[in-house]
Amino acid sequence: MVSARSLDGELDSCFRNLTVSSGGGRGQPETGGDMPTLSGWKDLPMELLMRIISVVGDDRIVVVASGVCTGWRDALGWGVTNLSLSWCQQNMNNLTISFAHKFTKLQVLTLRQIKPQLEDSAVEAVANYCYDLRELDLSRSFRLSDRSLYALANGCPRLTKLNISGCSSFSDSALIYLSCHCKNLKCLNLCGCVKAATDESLQAIARNCVHMQSLNLGWCDNVTDEGVTSLASGCPDLRALDLCGCVLITDESVIALASGCPHLRSLGMYYCQNITDRAMYSLANSCVKSKRGRWGAVRSSSSKDIDGLANLNISQCTALTPPAVQAVCDSFPSLHTCPERHSLIISGCLSLTSVHCACGLQRHRAEGTLQPTSHAY
Repeated sequence: MVSARSLDGELDSCFRNLTVSSGGGRGQPETGGDMPTLSGWKDLPMELLMRIISVVGDDRIVVVASGVCTGWRDALGWGVTNLSLSWCQQNMNNLTISFAHKFTKLQVLTLRQIKPQLEDSAVEAVANYCYDLRELDLSRSFRLSDRSLYALANGCPRLTKLNISGCSSFSDSALIYLSCHCKNLKCLNLCGCVKAATDESLQAIARNCVHMQSLNLGWCDNVTDEGVTSLASGCPDLRALDLCGCVLITDESVIALASGCPHLRSLGMYYCQNITDRAMYSLANSCVKSKRGRWGAVRSSSSKDIDGLANLNISQCTALTPPAVQAVCDSFPSLHTCPERHSLIISGCLSLTSVHCACGLQRHRAEGTLQPTSHAY
């Protein structure tokens, strides 16, 4: 962590550069007239302080600067809306508790950890003071318990994005409670939250979080068709769903998504070995359609208004056959097997090597050949 002494040195240097660039510290602007004399960096106007902090772009300086004086603390508390403590390798818990009451206007907070540090007391402090919080990253917080989710539910009702991936101690009852109070959630990462992600909690999310757009259920192996079909009917605006490692789901989940989520753009089903051709044909014939039509002009992958399915991971789905997967490719030209724009992931499915993306087929047709394209694995 940055010490107060090193921060003072940096601020002194910034102040000297500032006064030199503004006329050598003579207190006279270039256009003439009086200008307030700055005797030190503590006399900086609050607007200028916020400008310097934003240019420096180091959240460590923001935290330490908040302890310089009352004026700076108040200015930063009102002006800082985005903060990350992921750089903190030690004592993140105590640091979070100490700053929570200073930064009451935070809207985005990142507390991602390399090694577990955060405890419930820190999350409770954030929930008590940061009422306007919209986005929170608590990933890899292995020490947290249900207390944290209950605190967030009561203190941060405006949350739209929450990442609790790897928080394996959370229960489904706590997640259900959170969904009842944070109904604006649009993006939720539950990867590895095996106890929290159950059919019951997914049904609660479907009932309460109807604006959900992105949901990661990777390796939540308690999830079944019952939970996914509830999401499909309750969250029609769903755009990205990761079901990788959800080994209990079958074609019924995909069929429900194909009919209930017309805006679906990304679907991950790695190692979902119960998925068969029936699921692929349901996608190919679904309302998740590209409005460009089959074999229309393929737009750049950087296009911001991509229609239809643009990412599909069916790696290790060994029951699938080439005709069914090709049908999906034919329906969604944004799916690519070519290395340049790899968005249809079929690694581990040796039987699918004959599947071609739209641009590959167009190229071969233009050349008058139909050779297998190089697939990315």
